[in-house]
This record gives sequence, C-alpha cells and structure tokens, in this order.
Amino acid sequence: MKQSAGILMYRIRDNKLEMLLAHPGGPFWKNKDLGAWSIPKGEYNEDEEALTAAIREFKEETGLLIDGAFIQLAPVKQKSGKVVQAWAVEGDADISTFVSNKFTIEWPPKSGKMVEFPEVDKWEWFGAEKAKEKVLYGQAGLLEELAELIKS
Repeated sequence: MKQSAGILMYRIRDNKLEMLLAHPGGPFWKNKDLGAWSIPKGEYNEDEEALTAAIREFKEETGLLIDGAFIQLAPVKQKSGKVVQAWAVEGDADISTFVSNKFTIEWPPKSGKMVEFPEVDKWEWFGAEKAKEKVLYGQAGLLEELAELIKS
C-alpha cells in the first residue's frame, strides 16, 4: 500500500482560518483547478518516520524548513488507495518566496523528449470553504478535521 505524509499549514487572518494548498505542476494538472490542489506531501517508506517524511516533503515542495507544534490529523485514504498521514502546523509563510523541486518526464508522451517541470507550480492561502472546493476529494477530511480543532 502506498502512503504519503504531508503538512497542512494554517493561519488565522481577520479571525478566519486559512489553509495553505499546493497546485501540482506538470502537464497533466495544467488546466485543472477544483479538486486538484493538495497539501504539500509525498510518499515515504517503512524505514522513515511519517512526520520526518512530511517535513522533508514540505521543504522539497516549498523550499521552507518547517517547525512548530505539529498536530497529528487522522489519516485519510485517497481514491487511488493511497493513505495520507498529515500534521497541521500554524505558520504564516510568504508564498512568494516558495520554490519547488522539479521532476523530469517524457513530454509529449512517446516523443523521446525529456522535459523538466516543477513538482508544485503554485501555492495559495484559502479560507476553509474555498480550500475544501480546491483540494483533492480524498484530502478534504484533513481540512474538515483542522477546522473543527480550530473552532474548539
């Protein structure tokens, strides 16, 4: 079973909860918006701690080394069957400074041409309702849990 670990960064602005989401880079995601965004996350294997992997993936996808009071959220299962383990952490990162790592694929397919794309092509702070519209359906539970925790 594939598993991912990620960080759901949040902040409170004007007494409203905002969450940081990442839009995946590359040609497949280019014109997709609603239901395409994700928390910064990535796969990890059994010999790595999930939180360590989440922090590493956040750094790879934003360029930012994250620290703080991590709140473990209940794991969610995406449509693909992948289980996502996530932690929420409060922060007010300046997304204009973010830089994503890159990946290389053959594009267009069967062209023999290798092209490099950023793993994440944009980041954005969204209010709770908008974030739920934007995020992959399988990750919505993470956002809902965080919203409930912040209310209480």
